[in-house]
Formats: sequence, structure tokens, C-alpha cells
Amino acid sequence: MVFNFFKKKTRDNEQETRNKQEQLKAQEQLKEEERRKEQERLKEQARLKEEERRKENERVKEPQPSEEPDKKGIFSRLKSGLTKTREVLNTDINDLFKSSRKIDDGLFEELEEVLITADLGMDITMEMMDRIRKNAGRLSSADQLKGVLKQELIALFPSTEVPETVPALPRPHIIMVVGVNGTGKTTTLGKLATRFTRENKKVLIAAADTFRAAAIEQVGIWADRAGATIVRHKQGADPAAVAYDGVEAAMARGMDVLLIDTAGRLHTQKNLMEELKKIKRTVGKKMPGAPHEVLMVLDATTGQNAISQAKMFHESVNLTQLALTKLDGTAKGGIVAAVAGTLHLPIRYIGVGESMDDLQEFDAVRFVNALFD
Repeated sequence: MVFNFFKKKTRDNEQETRNKQEQLKAQEQLKEEERRKEQERLKEQARLKEEERRKENERVKEPQPSEEPDKKGIFSRLKSGLTKTREVLNTDINDLFKSSRKIDDGLFEELEEVLITADLGMDITMEMMDRIRKNAGRLSSADQLKGVLKQELIALFPSTEVPETVPALPRPHIIMVVGVNGTGKTTTLGKLATRFTRENKKVLIAAADTFRAAAIEQVGIWADRAGATIVRHKQGADPAAVAYDGVEAAMARGMDVLLIDTAGRLHTQKNLMEELKKIKRTVGKKMPGAPHEVLMVLDATTGQNAISQAKMFHESVNLTQLALTKLDGTAKGGIVAAVAGTLHLPIRYIGVGESMDDLQEFDAVRFVNALFD
């Protein structure tokens, strides 16, 4: 019995030793796996930094266009892009004054119709016409009427006076881009990325539209074109998680600008609007005060529906600026003034064509002059 007891004790000790050896071996394997992953992570970080240095060097080498020719080119492209609206406004307003026509109620009714046709909107048109009627006594020609209309239209846009001291932008400057499917949201984001990289800014794009694989691919293509870097997850990932990782990466890599692409939501789908709120909250938790801009992209060809879309988005995520696209495809360019006058939000960009340079920073005076001159 004593012999059997010691024999069992020996077996137990041997088993315990084997178990300890296996545990140590498993721990060594885990440590080795962690070391391998850390090496891969460091290697990837080095690759990304090298890629950023290469792109930065390429941007520095790019020749920058002179300022004055570019301004002239912008005005020319703007006039060309607004051809359809200009034809409606100029032709119809000049027709009102044929044969030295008297300025009377009949003329004003026709002018109201012209402005509504240009999609200025009923309410804004009626308010403008009330003011124009008060000045009717000093109007006697189409040119004088155009001058009054110009001033009335310019007055619809929020003041954009530049303060004497402009505070430095936070770094990274985070812009969350929102909008309905088909408005040109992702294309506008890509063009913005290109504009920023041309200014020698380091740009990162967070592909937070994760519901469609095509959307992630499209953002990737724009990132390559723009010379920007990108943060993306697999299709179906949490959009807020992508946005969070984008902020984290932008801060860690010293980026100047972070553009967050979001899904092109139908503004009537409440659960999807809640997702946009979640993205905004998540970004703010990682970087207090962010996003610094919430830019909504609107399709000018949708007319007055663009205003209702913007109102819904504004209620959900508090828009700070707007971009209107496809102005070259509509005779209703008055929607730009209607949006500004109704929402009291600054219009930052307008699109008047497909090329990169056809996305322009908005200037109310230049825009109104392009409509009439």
C-alpha cells in the first residue's frame, strides 16, 4: 500500500510538471505572437509615415497657379455654369421692358413669375417684390431693375465679413460631411480633399459610410487622387467607430484636416439621422469641440426640396455650412439665394461642373453678378 501511494504521488508530480511546462510553452507562444503583432504594427506605422513624407514632398514640388488668372478663370466658369439660370433671368426681365412698357402691377406680376421660375421661392419672392414696389417710382429700365434685384439678392446671404484677427484653425480641423444620396456628397468631399492637399495640408479621410462597399471604394479612389490618406473598416462596421479611429489617427499623425464621409441618408428616416448624431457625439468625445464644421451637400436641381432636407439635417446635427452642387444642370439657380435666405446658414461652396476646379468657394457678390452680367 505504501508503495502504491508513493507511485501515485510520483505520477501526480510528473503530471503537474508537464502541466506547468505546457502553460509556460503557451505563455511563450502568446508573447511571441504579441511581439510579432507589435513588429507588424511598427512596420505599418513606418510605412504610413514614409507614404505621408512622399506625398508631402510631391505636394511641395507641384507648381502653384498664380492668383489673378485663377480668379478670372473662376468667374468665367461660374458664368458658364449658370448659363441656364442666366438665360431665364436676363431674357425674361429684358422682355418685360420691350416697347417702353410702363411699370405697373402687371409688370410686377410677371416679374414675380420669373423669380419663382428661377426657384427663388414664394415667400422670399413676395418679400422682395414688396420692397421693389416701394422703389418703383425710380425704375424706368431693365438695367435699373436688374440693379435693384442684385442688391436684394445679395442681401439674402449671411454677412461674410472677415474679422481683423482670424483665429488659427484647430489641428486637425475636422469637417463632418452629410447629405442625401445622389447629391454629390462624396464627390464634393473628394474635391475638398484635393483643394486642401494643393494648399500643402496633410489630409485624412474617414470612410464612415460603411453600409455600401462601393461607397468605401469610392472614397478610397478620391483619397488616391487627392494624395490623402484614409481610415476605413469593413462594410457593415459601426460608422461611429470609423469616425473615432479617424480622429485618433489624425491626432496621432499630425494631420491638418480630417474629412468624415457619412452615409447618404434619406432625411425622413429617423433611425439614420440618429446615427449621424452618434457619429457627431463620438467625434466630440475623442476631441472636445469637434467636429469643427458640419457641411451639408445639397443638389441644386432638387429645388425647394433641398431646403426641407437641410432643415431636417440642421435640427439633427446643427449644420454650420452648406455646399450646393449641380448648378450647371438647372435653370433654377435662384435656389442658392432661397437656401441662404431661408436657413440663414453660410453657403461655403458651389459646384458648377464636373471638373475639380468647378467646385468653388462661394462669394455672394460674384455669384449674383454672374447671374446677370
